Amino acid sequence: MLSRGVKQLGRLRPCSQGILPSFACRGFASPTLPELTKDRYPHVKRGEFAKLDQNHLKFFRDLLGENRVLNDPSDCEIYNVDWNRNVRGYSDCVLKPKTTQEVSQILSFCNEHRLAVSPQGGNTGLVGGSVPVFDEIVLSLSLMNNIISVDDTSGILVCEGGCVLEYLDEQLANHGLMMPLDLGAKGSCQIGGNVSTNAGGLRLLRYGNLQGNVLGIEAVKANGEILDCLSALKKDNTGFHLKHLFIGSEGALGVVTKVAIQCPAKPQAVNLAFLGVKSFDNILTTFRRAKRELGEILSSFEMIDEQSIGAVMGHLKVKSPIDNHPFYVLFETQGSNDAHDQEKIHRFLENIMGDGTVLDGTVTNEPSKMRAIWDLRERIAEAFLHDGYVFKYDITLPLEKFYSIVDVMRERLGSDVLRCCGYGHIGDGNIHFTVTTKEFSKDILKRIEPFVYEFTSELKGSISAEHGIGFRKPQYIHYSKSDAAIHLMKELKKLMDPKGILNPYKVLP
Repeated sequence: MLSRGVKQLGRLRPCSQGILPSFACRGFASPTLPELTKDRYPHVKRGEFAKLDQNHLKFFRDLLGENRVLNDPSDCEIYNVDWNRNVRGYSDCVLKPKTTQEVSQILSFCNEHRLAVSPQGGNTGLVGGSVPVFDEIVLSLSLMNNIISVDDTSGILVCEGGCVLEYLDEQLANHGLMMPLDLGAKGSCQIGGNVSTNAGGLRLLRYGNLQGNVLGIEAVKANGEILDCLSALKKDNTGFHLKHLFIGSEGALGVVTKVAIQCPAKPQAVNLAFLGVKSFDNILTTFRRAKRELGEILSSFEMIDEQSIGAVMGHLKVKSPIDNHPFYVLFETQGSNDAHDQEKIHRFLENIMGDGTVLDGTVTNEPSKMRAIWDLRERIAEAFLHDGYVFKYDITLPLEKFYSIVDVMRERLGSDVLRCCGYGHIGDGNIHFTVTTKEFSKDILKRIEPFVYEFTSELKGSISAEHGIGFRKPQYIHYSKSDAAIHLMKELKKLMDPKGILNPYKVLP
């Protein structure tokens, strides 16, 4: 049985490294900025929106004060570039409201004067959905970061949209609760942005999609009207479920300002295993048996290939607790009885290592060592930035074909790229397929797109698993949605934002 540390079992051995730096989503691996989006993607034309003038700035400053209106280009720069350094706008106005009423007044004014707006949370998205394409006004919710209430009995949290995910989780721990969502970017991403993209995350296997945990929403429409659907009831079947219009709409239908979320109890026992396997088929075998033998305590099941973990180890100097293998499995359990959980885990590992499915591994319940192992998974995207340019694709594929996109693309791209690899959530079929090059290449882009989406569509997968459509995918949405579905989405956009000021050039073709 495990104590507070790691117990060696068969070829399982201790994990020795300590805590490593958290995922620094606001920092860049290098100071190099991408070229402007309008230059890299010249087919996208600026809409017929007004251009910011001094009268507009005066209104914003009168409303928010000088300190909450950023107008200096150097101050605005970080709000114009996405975290992955794929796209860059040139907005010279960032607004920082503190209340829903201020958001309402801003949007009402922008709608009246036809000023385009780019809502922004933690700016940790990977499809260019949270930064301007041209000169849209950035509406940053970072100062709307108050927790309104936590109900210990029902487990319901009500908070403002600008609350950082990690902060919410820390505060909920004081009430014996936890956020149902966990992301590598949790130190920077904001709950309003999470809801607006219907973020998935590392523990979707156990706690489901965010949309299933959101009980209510307060949102502001393009015309400034405040829509109060902030129900904190588990059962509220009155009329249309309007909250779902905003979950996953990426700020194109309204700005999420408050959220009510159902939060599970914080587990009393958490264990983490990191395993090395020879093939992807071995990963699938391990997953099938983990679901059967670990059942109700299995909370996360992740895979990483050799190239992905090599980027973390090489660029970020994060050490692996086991030897090199073609593939790795990281699985976590959460339960209420540590002795019971450890017994199940050890029985499972004895069986799966005994028959050769798993070659090597380590298991721990010590927080610092679990954090060190999670860094091997959560810092992959950060490590890729050190290669140069990152082509990243967030797709869902049937589990039996989960890794096939990597094999096919390696043959297609050959030695013209630095890495062609994949990692992600086996528990929900979401692979993060990634290609890196020294610098952006239109030739490589043409060889990847639209092939990657055609391949996904042929396998009945989804071109967007958890990061949304953003700026990068609108022209490919038809690979996953029917013409009728796209038409209905366009009709909803026209109804709720007739002037098209909210997050233009995003989501819809």
